[in-house]
Amino acid sequence: MSVKRLARLSLLTAVALIIFIVELQVPNPFPVPGVKLGLANIITVYAVYRYRAPEVAMMVGVRIVLGSVFSGNWMALLYSACGSFLCLLGMLLLRRLIDERHLWIGSVCGALLHNTGQMAAALLVTQTPSLLLYFPFLIVSGCLAGLFTGLCAQLLLPRLKRFDRE
Repeated sequence: MSVKRLARLSLLTAVALIIFIVELQVPNPFPVPGVKLGLANIITVYAVYRYRAPEVAMMVGVRIVLGSVFSGNWMALLYSACGSFLCLLGMLLLRRLIDERHLWIGSVCGALLHNTGQMAAALLVTQTPSLLLYFPFLIVSGCLAGLFTGLCAQLLLPRLKRFDRE
């Protein structure tokens, strides 16, 4: 990997981390735990369509670890890792089937996988099956959040073509 490419990935990671930290400062308007917009995923969706799988995985991993450090919530590391890497795996597989003009579809699927991974982690940690009552709310909110972040990434993709040139 070239130094220029690594610098670009680092910049994208920093932007995603800043968005994540700013979003943490906004009070959650929803009474359901775990529901949030996930604006940092705009950067991840963008990166899935512009970078190789190991590079995106590295970017997501660094963002998760640093996000846990900066937020002071180490338990979030487990939930974020389970959700994010399941989401990333799904989006990387889907990018072979879904072109850039429809990447919002991959984003919605990724959001659903993210919620599924987080729910699985929560069930394993707490051993509380009643948590599944939250799952329908997470699915609906995940679809809406995935649609929003996917559409944002889709608008961002053509505007950053100059950024991608090496």
